[in-house]
Amino acid sequence: MTAPAAPAPQTPSALDDTALFGHPRGLALLSTTEMWERFSYYGMRAILILFLTESLHWSTKDAAKLYGNYTALVYLTPLIGGYLADRWIGTRRSLVIGGLIIAAGHFCLAFSSMKMFYLGLGLVIIGTGFFKPNVSTMVGQIYKPGDERRDAGFTLFYIGINVGAVFGQTVCGYFGDPVRWGEGGWHIGFAAAGVGMIAGLILYLWGRDTYLPGIGLGTAALRAKAALGGVAASASDAAKSADRSTLAHGVGGAVVGGALAWLLGGISLPMQLDDLVPLAFGTIIGASVAISVLGTHGEERKRVFALFIVAFFVTAFWASYEQAGSSMNLFAARNTDLMVGSFRIAPAWMQNVNAASIVIFAPVFAWLWVSLSKRGKEPSTPLKMVIGLTLLGFGFLFMVAGGRRADTGVLVSPLWLTGAYILHTWGELCLSPVGLSYVTKVAPVRFASLLMGVWFLANAAANKVAGWFAGYTPSPGEAPSAIETGFGGYIQHLSATNGGFWMIFVVIGFGAAGLMLLCVPLLNRLTASVKA
Repeated sequence: MTAPAAPAPQTPSALDDTALFGHPRGLALLSTTEMWERFSYYGMRAILILFLTESLHWSTKDAAKLYGNYTALVYLTPLIGGYLADRWIGTRRSLVIGGLIIAAGHFCLAFSSMKMFYLGLGLVIIGTGFFKPNVSTMVGQIYKPGDERRDAGFTLFYIGINVGAVFGQTVCGYFGDPVRWGEGGWHIGFAAAGVGMIAGLILYLWGRDTYLPGIGLGTAALRAKAALGGVAASASDAAKSADRSTLAHGVGGAVVGGALAWLLGGISLPMQLDDLVPLAFGTIIGASVAISVLGTHGEERKRVFALFIVAFFVTAFWASYEQAGSSMNLFAARNTDLMVGSFRIAPAWMQNVNAASIVIFAPVFAWLWVSLSKRGKEPSTPLKMVIGLTLLGFGFLFMVAGGRRADTGVLVSPLWLTGAYILHTWGELCLSPVGLSYVTKVAPVRFASLLMGVWFLANAAANKVAGWFAGYTPSPGEAPSAIETGFGGYIQHLSATNGGFWMIFVVIGFGAAGLMLLCVPLLNRLTASVKA
């Protein structure tokens, strides 16, 4: 027997408790589920570029290009998955579908066949599109509008993400160390990532009805119908008309975005595989902009514009920060002294400094925001992001110093990477969890998952750019690539040394922080209708 629909889309009373450090218990379930998904993602990511360069013997440029395309698409597909969840599937079902596809992808990577390798990457990309925007959206749904615990809740959610990252990078990095395990270890590491995803799904299915009652059930359209009590056929007709209008906006925006990507990207026939990524970016960006801007008006449209402005600066942050899995990972393997007495640190383990620091410092930042809020001194979300970009720039100053020492031909102390990762962590805590919260507060309700996908779109673009930059990582002993011209030639010139290469990201961090600081008053005006 089907339970009657609630008369209004309110947060269930079972989620109003404060048992989890003053937060709903459903936050613990979602955090733990995301922990296992991040175990699988970060575990595989930790060894991907090392596998390409050390096992398959790809050049740094080719390995970084595939790494950038893969990580970009992992964050691009949530736009599609978010929209499908909003309109048809619902967040609860979408999360399960995504987790199963992700697990299948990691198990495909356990085989040595290159066909299975590419199939595995493709499945992880598709599965993440269904999973990632919806778990974050559900975190936002367990808080009522105006709940001041929201920013702190997303910071606690971030702890789960990074506990998973620590475990994943430790386990997969251990097996993906050929010094210990030989060539077979890579594939054991990839399979371990799939086991983690299955564990997360089992946990979520076990606890969702108890700790997340009513959260993620049905689509946005069905929730709207419940809010109206299911009366008036004219309302249903209006909803169908809105769907047709949204579809028309999306198709039109996709055509325009794809055409611009074609022209600006210099794509010509016959297209190469590398042309598909920028074409996908253009198409999806165009569709998302058209749907969210043309589908809103007044204060809602202003808030949508604010989200896209913030997304630009988020892209600058992640394009630098995401060097962790590529160029900083290679710096650990090639330029860092990893011996502690007779014990060898696996190169991938250096990334655990970032994830472990988040676990340590996230509660501190969560307490800080709540404490400042009570005193009326909490910075706005855009100002927090300015602080995050500034800390990012300071972190790369450590890499500049370590890189200049590595340029003398010696293996450098892991403390240079450690210092950079800790400062990057502080910057991330000022930008990412509060940014997720910002989306749930600012986005119009009917486009909540779509605009959460826009947040991940910024990550997608950043990862593509990050992979492009990582292709210029100084590579001693590797045959030099052809001399480039234009902007690429300038970056190639700077990247002749480690010190010069890392200085690029110092400039990006400080430059983006200064520019965003100038935009803070504008962003505050655009979001004046909500507390952001």
